[in-house]
Amino acid sequence: MTLDNDFARLSDFEPMRSELTDIRRHLHAHPELSFEETETARFVAEKLESWGYEVARGVGGHGVVARLTVGAGKKSVAIRADMDALPITEQTGCDYASTVPGKMHACGHDGHTTMLLGAAEYLARTRRFSGTVNLVFQPAEEAGAFSGAQAMIRDGLFERFPFDAIYGLHNHPGAPEGTLLTRSGPLMASSDTVEITITGKGGHASRPHLTIDPIVVACTMVVSLQSVVSRSIDPTQTAVVTVGAIHAGKAANVIPETATLLLSVRSFDPQVRQLLETRIRKLTESIADGYGAGIRIDYERGYPVVVNSVKETEFARIVAGELVGADKVSTCHLIPGSEDFSYFLEHKPGSFLRLGNGVNSPILHSAKYDFADENLTVGAALWARLTERYLV
Repeated sequence: MTLDNDFARLSDFEPMRSELTDIRRHLHAHPELSFEETETARFVAEKLESWGYEVARGVGGHGVVARLTVGAGKKSVAIRADMDALPITEQTGCDYASTVPGKMHACGHDGHTTMLLGAAEYLARTRRFSGTVNLVFQPAEEAGAFSGAQAMIRDGLFERFPFDAIYGLHNHPGAPEGTLLTRSGPLMASSDTVEITITGKGGHASRPHLTIDPIVVACTMVVSLQSVVSRSIDPTQTAVVTVGAIHAGKAANVIPETATLLLSVRSFDPQVRQLLETRIRKLTESIADGYGAGIRIDYERGYPVVVNSVKETEFARIVAGELVGADKVSTCHLIPGSEDFSYFLEHKPGSFLRLGNGVNSPILHSAKYDFADENLTVGAALWARLTERYLV
């Protein structure tokens, strides 16, 4: 019989707090952008190797996968942390602020990496599980169209390091530090980007009747696109269509030849995602045709919806409640941001959690954002306990 005290507790990680803080701040001071994580990957791999893990480097670029088998158990679990930073100039004023101009850890991936390293050290030292744990340190989560998750999958992640389920988390500004949020089913939105180029007929501003004004066409599209969600999508569903940029012309007395719109499209359901694309294409094409303008639509599918499997999410909720107390575990609202962890969940069952980063924390991708070091022991203990409970 396995007792609750046989699994990792928060108190087990208190002696590691100072070390984890030093690691996190070292990573924070030395950020590397997507697909540039050379030194971060080396730092992570060397620590894992020193603790006795079987380590594979260069998986999907700069990805690192550490594997440890203990006992005769046949089950296997994977836990993922992302490593890349963002092209933002830091404004935190911290004494450990970025030493690299124009680059910073503005999304907390330094904290995610550190928490998984903390769990890795503990699991290698205590070895209180039976089975195989795979620690996936992923590059290029912020890359966009072709991300680190896709690169690792293409490089044989599932075949080379087989596992039954995968877990990950992201810090969550706005929720109290040390609290955990879970949600079964859709959690984070798919994210698609659309570039619409309208070709009209340019000319003198004083003779608009001799032109086909692409600015008028573009503005008509912007207004009409506001009806796509409100008049095409079930009100019980959630979707976003945002026109984030419009570019046309350079002079007041010239009607330009072309105009360009840039759209961000987000949803939480594959069918809604397809319907949005269909409606956006048909609506903009018909408007352009009505004005006699040409149109080119470049519709780029981004990250899919993050869909957490029910069984694995319930397991994570139970483990989190055991660790921090049920009163500090809640259901997460739908998040319109996107995450390439979704690609893993398209192939394997698993769950993506959120960890409160403080009620007053600056938002993600802000130049003033910083990861809450108070969370380091919480995240490390969560991953250690989840591994032990999964591989009991």
